[in-house]
Amino acid sequence: MSLVLESPPIHPLPAEDEALRAEIKAFIAETLDGVPSSARARSWMGFDAEFSRKLGERGWIGLTLPKEYGGSERGAFARFVLSEELLASGAPVAAHWIADRQSGPLILRFGTETQRQFYIPRICRGEAFFCIGMSEPNSGSDLASVRTTAVQNADGWKLNGSKIWTTNGHRSHYMIALVRTSGTPADRNAGLSQFIIDLQAPGVTRRPIMDLAGDAHFSEIHFDDVQLGPDTLVGEEGAGWEQVNAELAFERSGPERIYSSMALTDAWIAWLQARGDVTESETLLAGQISARLAVLRSMSLALTERLSRHESPVIEAALLKDLGTSYEQSIPALVGEMVAAAVDADVPADLLATLDYVTAISPSYSLRGGTREILRGIIARGLGLR
Repeated sequence: MSLVLESPPIHPLPAEDEALRAEIKAFIAETLDGVPSSARARSWMGFDAEFSRKLGERGWIGLTLPKEYGGSERGAFARFVLSEELLASGAPVAAHWIADRQSGPLILRFGTETQRQFYIPRICRGEAFFCIGMSEPNSGSDLASVRTTAVQNADGWKLNGSKIWTTNGHRSHYMIALVRTSGTPADRNAGLSQFIIDLQAPGVTRRPIMDLAGDAHFSEIHFDDVQLGPDTLVGEEGAGWEQVNAELAFERSGPERIYSSMALTDAWIAWLQARGDVTESETLLAGQISARLAVLRSMSLALTERLSRHESPVIEAALLKDLGTSYEQSIPALVGEMVAAAVDADVPADLLATLDYVTAISPSYSLRGGTREILRGIIARGLGLR
């Protein structure tokens, strides 16, 4: 049972998109049968290239991208249904997630026709995995202070510098990186551009970073005189800042910002149902988790509607991401208290393992995709408070 899908929709989806849900649920039930909650809790941090290829075979990667490039040309709400089902069930979607959510739409919007024809069909087939090169050592979330440089030469561009906290950078085929093509870090967002980097190219060094949960989904990547071709520039030189801001609206507005602790919630509720003697405190907490989720889901759907109109709701997406990650981070502590209080109950080992994992990984929820401080700065500027 999934708490999410048992809740009545506050923001109804178009019927033709809602109809996709049954097919996805059947696929997930077959493909993930027997997978424990402790594995499902990794969800969009779970890297499984074969699972991604199976989605690609069904046309479920690049769902919103044009058919001429291998996509399914569905609307943003269809992708919401797909994302919601995958994330609520804890499917391992990390391999293709960034390429599908950000890189493909970015290349479609800003890339050359040659780039569209080469990369997007591979993304849609689940054959090209992307990571995003934004954060750098000693820069934190201050993207405008990037020091990685691309200097134009006779063969294209010569790349030097480093990126860090890059999700699945050590497993991906390509990176879309924000780098400096003119000026200095003192120039802030002026002079920044985006490039597609082949991570197998000479001069690229990738090192995984182990997290508190024992996984390695972050990485640090170094570029030492990496030669980029002239066709690797995405969009216009110097327009990288504007392009990144459009890209971040895709990253921060989706349901992955509210479902990261859902495997734990579902495992806990399943245990309560099997146990049969649910306390008033447990019932109250389950209701509170469900109510907050319903509101956040409605907000995410409202943002999806904005994206369907080709808008870029940067401020609204920052607000959802801030509220959503706060919600996700609260769940392991709340559920942990309830599990600890059930002193005479036989707690399933899988529930304990899931609780252990989510407790360890949850601090990262407010780091990935922009720290809480950065997001609140964006919101404050949007409200005219700074």
